[in-house]
Amino acid sequence: MTELESGEQGAGERRAGARAWLGVAASGPGGGFGRLWSAAVVSRFGDALRGAALPLLAVSLTDSALLVSLVTACGFLPWLLFGLLGGALADRVDQRRAMWAVDAARAVLMAGFAAMVWLGQATIAWLIVLAFALTTLQTLFDNAATALLPSVVPRESLGRANARLMTGQEIAGRFVGAPLVPVLLGLGVAMPYAADAATYGVAAVLVASLRADPPARDPRAPGRTIRRDIADGLRTLWRDRTLRALCVSTALCNIGIGALIATLVLMVTGWLGAGEAGYAAVITVYGIGSVLGGLLAPRFVERLGQVRALALCGTAQVGALIALGTVRSLPVAVAALGVFGCAGMIWNVTEVTMMQERSPAEALGRVSAAFRTASIGGAPLGAVLGGVAAAAWGGGAPALLSAVAMLIGVLAMVPGLRRVAGGAPGKRPAT
Repeated sequence: MTELESGEQGAGERRAGARAWLGVAASGPGGGFGRLWSAAVVSRFGDALRGAALPLLAVSLTDSALLVSLVTACGFLPWLLFGLLGGALADRVDQRRAMWAVDAARAVLMAGFAAMVWLGQATIAWLIVLAFALTTLQTLFDNAATALLPSVVPRESLGRANARLMTGQEIAGRFVGAPLVPVLLGLGVAMPYAADAATYGVAAVLVASLRADPPARDPRAPGRTIRRDIADGLRTLWRDRTLRALCVSTALCNIGIGALIATLVLMVTGWLGAGEAGYAAVITVYGIGSVLGGLLAPRFVERLGQVRALALCGTAQVGALIALGTVRSLPVAVAALGVFGCAGMIWNVTEVTMMQERSPAEALGRVSAAFRTASIGGAPLGAVLGGVAAAAWGGGAPALLSAVAMLIGVLAMVPGLRRVAGGAPGKRPAT
């Protein structure tokens, strides 16, 4: 951008630049994206505060490793129990209202929990209940958000919009929220939770102010059940060969990611002997890679196409894991995790965009829920397998196990994506 010659012109150009960065127009169908982006980023900032502070509070309340692990498990379990239900509800209700209502409910929950911590009344049981309740509400919120985005931005801007959302959330969570936790804890043990409650409240106001028309839906047949809606969503996902292949591929890849996440700290601090500083370096560069991937994703996908982008990113991640598991070097591990994070973000942006483009608008919440539930289900299995590999073979075995799982995942998507490799990205087959 050239230098500005006047304050009036400068303000106008900055606003135009911001709109271009968001990839949407200031008015019309995409006019609410700035508010949706702000709500997502603010909420992720609060989640990072809570996510970093909660384990510290948990270990201060109990010596039981099992109870502490249950707090983490409750961040996954509701997706397996209620994820499909959340998707069905997202397709039945006004998605914007559902999102702000959920955020308002989460604000109340977090404010109450912050008060309990401040009064010294928090217990490990309450932590478990809180984690379960927040994630249960999230199953509705996330599916509604995925289904709402195509109503907020034009179809051709979906890829850019997803990239901006994910990049903003990564920056807010990893590089702004998490580092502030020690400062907030210094002000009071309840401060991270009070701040999280405030961010939910702000996000609720932002989402409530969105101007978005709900997707067109056929009149619902009298007596139609939630169970039937869920079944229809599963059939929609399964019958689309491309989405089915992508879902299976993502689930397999998440087995590898689960194995990596569960054992990375042991690998870096033990096998590499890099200690806590080495682990911090690896995690930081992974975050930088993720942000870079979010910035590169729109142009990368435009130049290569969605299918080639997915194939290249999956291959890059497999290569990074092989390097991580075979070379005992901290610089290699840092570089590998940077590549892994960058390629992973591009994969995530492309995956979500394809799902939004190919799914019927009236079923997007249910398709999103089925996709997420299948994907998340692979991570706990991978974590167990990673622990077994580390115990049996030690060293870089978990990373190599992850590489094998991700390679199988990449190969699994090839048959289903072959037919769209040369066509228009995201074009749904005729029915």
